[in-house]
Amino acid sequence: MCNSTEVIPFSVEFRPGISIFEQVVYAAHKAMISGQLLPGDAFPSVRTLSRELKINPNTAHKIISQLVADGLLETRPGIGNVVAALPDSTRKERTQLLGPEVEQLVVEAKRLGIGLEEVLTSITQHWNRLSPEENQSRSKSEDGDRRTK
Repeated sequence: MCNSTEVIPFSVEFRPGISIFEQVVYAAHKAMISGQLLPGDAFPSVRTLSRELKINPNTAHKIISQLVADGLLETRPGIGNVVAALPDSTRKERTQLLGPEVEQLVVEAKRLGIGLEEVLTSITQHWNRLSPEENQSRSKSEDGDRRTK
C-alpha cells in the first residue's frame, strides 16, 4: 500500500481511481512545500522512481518532466535532478495539500453517521493533544489576561 524506501525521499499511498502520475506528482509537491524535501536535495532518477515505486519508466519520466515544468525541480548536468528553490508557499497552497485527506475524513465521517460538530470536536481534541507547547503558551497568555482584568 505505502511504497516508500530510503531511496525515495517521500511516500506515496497509491489509491484506486486516481492516476499514478497525479498521485506521485502530488506526493512530491507536498514533500517540497512541507519542507520534507529542501532546495538542493537530490531527487530520484527516472530509473529509481520506476524501480522503487514499481511504475512504468514512461510514467516516471512524465512525473519528473512535470515537476521540472512546474519549477519544482532543476536538472543539473552531471548531478541529475535536484529540488529547486521554491517561492514561499502561501497558506492557501499549504491548505490545499490537505484536500485529499480532508475529503477522506469527511467521506468516512458521513459513512459512519458522524456529524460536523462531532468531527470538529474530534479534530480540536487531536490538535490540542499533538500541540502541547502551543496550548501551554496560550493558557499562560489567557492567565495573564485574566489577572490584568
